[in-house]
Amino acid sequence: MNKIVSVGSQFPTFKKQAVVSIEKNKEFYELSSEEVINGDKWTVMFWWPKDFTFVCPTEIAEFNKHFQDFSDRDTTLIGASTDSEYVHLAWRKDHNDLKDLKFPMLADTSKSLAEELGILEANEKVAYRVTYIIDPQGIVRWVAVNDLSVGRNVPEVLRVLDALQTDELCPCNWTKGEATLSA
Repeated sequence: MNKIVSVGSQFPTFKKQAVVSIEKNKEFYELSSEEVINGDKWTVMFWWPKDFTFVCPTEIAEFNKHFQDFSDRDTTLIGASTDSEYVHLAWRKDHNDLKDLKFPMLADTSKSLAEELGILEANEKVAYRVTYIIDPQGIVRWVAVNDLSVGRNVPEVLRVLDALQTDELCPCNWTKGEATLSA
């Protein structure tokens, strides 16, 4: 396994197909790192192991419920797995919680981005549950990696994003609106 791309690293460049809609002839879009990491916005990219599984849709639906929270923070939200865009589309059409997603489902079918990020599980070659917060300059500012069997906590992703966006020292359990620390 490659070393996981971590805090302080430049996020790799990519150009991948993504599912952006279930409307006929509007399903797919080629998404590139140039487009989303462009100096204007933060990016949160979260990876799941496989479509048509059990833990993954609970996470995807939860990120979708908080889509406006990310948008309010000038943050682009992207979901990703190593499944193809066609599998993503079939899953979205099949699963009620995924029909109205407001963010793209990136298809890393070649597994090249997951491999470059160092997040492929050794046996099945699927992505771990990894969440990246990337600043507007494309620098990874936070990484959380969960085992395949454990879902993540979306409010914690938002809390960390809020803390990073203050550009100040934030104590343990800090939440938006609380005082930051002075050095």
